[in-house]
Amino acid sequence: MFHDHHRCHDHGGKKHIFGTVKVGERGQIVIPKEARETFDIKPGDTLMVLGDEGRGIAIVKADKFRRIAEEMLRIFDTVPEEPPED
Repeated sequence: MFHDHHRCHDHGGKKHIFGTVKVGERGQIVIPKEARETFDIKPGDTLMVLGDEGRGIAIVKADKFRRIAEEMLRIFDTVPEEPPED
């Protein structure tokens, strides 16, 4: 299902265009090989599909997303500082 094989980078090598894919009858897509290699996606990995109606869809490895969420939740483990008195 992967149709376009072009790969583009920004100057820092952090952004990619892996091409286009078609959505199958059952709503499935094939993640291009270069994308799977770049993001270390292997058979059996769990992916999260996130969406913003204005910006689109993002696919993130669930274990990476969990680590980010855990870091964000650590904020609640710290005692807030008292605001300075005027």
